[in-house]
Formats: sequence, C-alpha cells, structure tokens
Amino acid sequence: MTQDDLLTRAQAWLAEDPDPETRDELAALLDAGPTDELAARFAGTLQFGTAGLRGEIGAGPMRMNRSVVIRAAAGLAAYLRAKGQEGGLVVIGYDARYKSADFARDTAAVMTGAGLRAALLPRPLPTPVLAYAIRHLGAVAGVEVTASHNPPRDNGYKVYLGDGSQIVPPADAEIAAEIDAIRSLHDVPRPEAGWETLGDEVLNAYLERTDAVLTSGSPRTARTVYTAMHGVGKDVLTAAFARAGFPPPALVAAQAEPDPAFPTVAFPNPEEPGAMDLAFEAARAVDPDLVIANDPDADRCAVAVPDASVVGGWRMLRGDEVGALLAAHLVHKGATGVFAESIVSSSLLGRIAEAAGVGYEETLTGFKWIARVEGLRYGYEEALGYCVDPEGVRDKDGITAALLVTELASVLKEQGRTLTDLLDDLAVAHGLHATDQLSVRVEDLSVIANAMTALRERPPVSLAGLTVVSAEDLTKGTESLPPTDGLRYHLEGDYKARVIVRPSGTEPKLKCYLEVVVPVAASVDLAPARATANEVLVAIKRDLSAAAGL
Repeated sequence: MTQDDLLTRAQAWLAEDPDPETRDELAALLDAGPTDELAARFAGTLQFGTAGLRGEIGAGPMRMNRSVVIRAAAGLAAYLRAKGQEGGLVVIGYDARYKSADFARDTAAVMTGAGLRAALLPRPLPTPVLAYAIRHLGAVAGVEVTASHNPPRDNGYKVYLGDGSQIVPPADAEIAAEIDAIRSLHDVPRPEAGWETLGDEVLNAYLERTDAVLTSGSPRTARTVYTAMHGVGKDVLTAAFARAGFPPPALVAAQAEPDPAFPTVAFPNPEEPGAMDLAFEAARAVDPDLVIANDPDADRCAVAVPDASVVGGWRMLRGDEVGALLAAHLVHKGATGVFAESIVSSSLLGRIAEAAGVGYEETLTGFKWIARVEGLRYGYEEALGYCVDPEGVRDKDGITAALLVTELASVLKEQGRTLTDLLDDLAVAHGLHATDQLSVRVEDLSVIANAMTALRERPPVSLAGLTVVSAEDLTKGTESLPPTDGLRYHLEGDYKARVIVRPSGTEPKLKCYLEVVVPVAASVDLAPARATANEVLVAIKRDLSAAAGL
C-alpha cells in the first residue's frame, strides 16, 4: 500500500468511526503522517475465525474497536438472516474489560436494526451464563464480548449458534464473508433502542442449574480460598457455593472485584507465573483445603493444593490433573455417556474411561469441538477448561467445575484423604501421566511460521533419547480429526511419550504440549517415577526447541 493509499484509507475509516476515543487516537496518528504505527493499524483487518475476533483495543481495522465490532455484528446478522433466522433472538453477554459494554450495546443495536430480536445480559457476567442463556431462551445465536485471559489491552468477540456451542467451520467462513461484504458503516442500521435488557431471571436459572452437578446429600465441608483474578466470577461463584452449602470461600480481596487494568498480575491467567501469588499468600493465612481461581470471564477453573515439598507450601495442579480428578469423581458418581478431550490433553482420560466402561472421544483443540461430541457427559481441555454439565452449558464452565472439584475435595476430606492422594491412586492404576508445555510468546508472528516450517521440513527422529515412531502433519487431517495446523509425534523407548505442536488460536504463541507415561507398580514407586518423568520432559523441551529453531 502506498503512503497516499494508507492516508486515504485511514481518513475514510476516521470519517465512519462512531467512537470519540478511537477517532481522537486515529486523528493523532494521521497528524503524524504515514508512520509505521499507522501502517500497522491498516495492514489488513482482524480476521474472523472459529475463535471469533480477538485483538488489542485501538483505532483501525487491525484493532478491536466499535467500527470492527459493528461490522462483525452486521456480518453475523446477515448470516443469520440468510439461514432463515430473521426475527430470531440473539442474546449478548459481556465481561468487564475496556469497551466490553460498548461492544455489547453496539451488537444489540445492529441485531435490532437487522430485524432480529436482541437481549443483553443485565451486567458483566461469566461467559458460561451467556452459553447457558442461549439454549435457555431459545436463541438462534449468542455473542460474548470477552478476551478471556488475554492481556488488559485486548478484547474479543465470541460467537455461538443456537445449539449453545461456539461456531465451527464452515459457519466462521460464511460469517467472515458477510463481514467482508459490508462496504460502509453507514449501510448498517443502528437504532437507539428496541432491544431488551434482561433482569436476573436467566442468572437465577443458571444458578439453579449449577446444583445439578452435585450429588444430593454429598459432603460439603471443604474450605476454599478463591480469586476472581480481577474478573467477573466472584458474585456468581459465591452465590453458587452458598446455594450448595459449602463454607463461604475466603476471597483474595485485591483481586475480587472486576478491574480491566488487572493491576496485580502481568497476565490475568492462573497459568502464568506469579498470577496465583496473592491467592497462595491468602491460603497460607487461612489454611484451606484447596485454592480455586477463575480467569477473568470465569469459564476456566484453576485448582491448587497444599504441598509441603514446594516453596510457599502450595502447588497449582495442571489442567490435566484436574481433568483426571473430575473424571474419576464422575465415574465414582455413576456417570454414563461419553468422556471427551482435545488432542492436546492427557491420554489419561482415555484410560480412565476405558476402565470405567464409558465412551471416549478425542477432538481438535477447543470447546467448539468438544461440545459437539455426541452423547457428551464430560469434556475437558488441559488449559483449565472443564464441561461438567453439557446439558446446561455446552462450553467450559469455571463455576460448575469449581463446585464439582470442591465436592470431590469434601468427599475425600471425610475419608481423611486429599486430591493429591487420589492423583496417586490414578497413577498407580494407569501409570504416571506427566504433562508439560513449552509455550513461546512472540512479537513477530513469523517466528511461529518459521518454527512450524522447520519441523515440517526436518522432522525430528528422536527427542530425549526416545525414538519418534510416528510424525503426523495434522493439516492433512486424520481418520477421526478434520484438518488443523499442527504436528503430532509419538515417541517410544524406555517410556512412551507424545508431543503436539500448534500455533495458539487466540494469542501470539507457539504451543508445544508434552506427555510422558511412566509405569508405576506401587505407591512407593511414585517419587522416582515423577523424577524420571520430569527429566524426560525437560529433555524433550530442550531437543524440541532445537529442532524448531527456537
């Protein structure tokens, strides 16, 4: 794009921008002339895909702003009308990030102007409440304005269809085509009123539904420390715990209320280093049975347990460990149906399902795929996402997952046991399934592309002394999986291992998911097995980094 083209395009965008803040921002950039920053804002458009939209807030088509959201809403409305859904209900939720309420209102206005009915949730609420509301209200689609656990400067736009699940191909491409067909915002009707703002009826119905994940009469004695990570989870989670009869969680006060600046954490994600420090500090003061954290939109649930062997006395469980614990608990409760997980999650779930005689299925990454498994009873993903009530919420739900893990901790507490003891039992029964992740955050996306190219052109023949016995390029798909950008290696030697490499769908990251399985004959073998597994995982990270040129 020439400098003249850049300035012409930016001036045209400025003329349509309905937001005084981004208009001022873009006007200042224009005053500075055709800078690299201006060029970056107009290098293309944010791409609408199966994660919807997600990006940094700011002016221009490569940022999240009201102009981009209005176009996305208009594209979704056109898609729904083309599918014969004119007059159908679209329910809209939002978190407490910068601009979330504005984006939600703009969406309601666009839907109303397009001849659809729109209903806004009454205030910032957890994403699972929106996912529940879609089916509860008989909506034809839902929109959640959230960037989940991304940095404070980001926001996003997640789309669900009437089955309550996030969109998958080809719907994403069809909606994107409708967005691309919009020439001017002046062509998009946006009335000042005409949509409904819901009361608390939907939230109350969701809370009534949360009771369904618990067994009537089960122990409710486990004590918790809870952090909302500056997000929207606190009021809903504490209400759900009160309904269930659990002791009130001790709150991490500095992180309890919504704050889009996320002042106490570098990244508002329980998996990130340092994010749980305040929760662990609170736990050392009150000595609970477990620590629970939600991410900012409360669709994920993190769990930590006492561990005298680590500095500070508390250890975050990996998502795969919580996934296995919840599966074992559901099996014990007599759950039937299909247990499902994504390909990047631990193979331990398959072994638990096989031993219990329940169905098992593996899907591509993301709950948009897990939620669509026929006969689903339980689904999880290693990134702290758990679907424990698919009839209520066909998505990950950090509130009901927190209830279920606290029930499990209570049951074990009554037996004089802990979540760690149950993990040990599972390792003895099925082998120690140790997982880890090599995650590389980049500024330059070409680093990710170059790493994937290097691995495709020169696939490793061994990692950590284990032979690569199969190397799959998942862009070609498999018998059971549609194509996706990823690589999967199976390794054998003294131990079996698995590695999956893929670009993140929501962040500028390359993610490598590692698993090693070490046989365990008895509980006395657990400590050396964990030491061995850790050594193998460290070596796989080292060798994989070298092979990918990272």
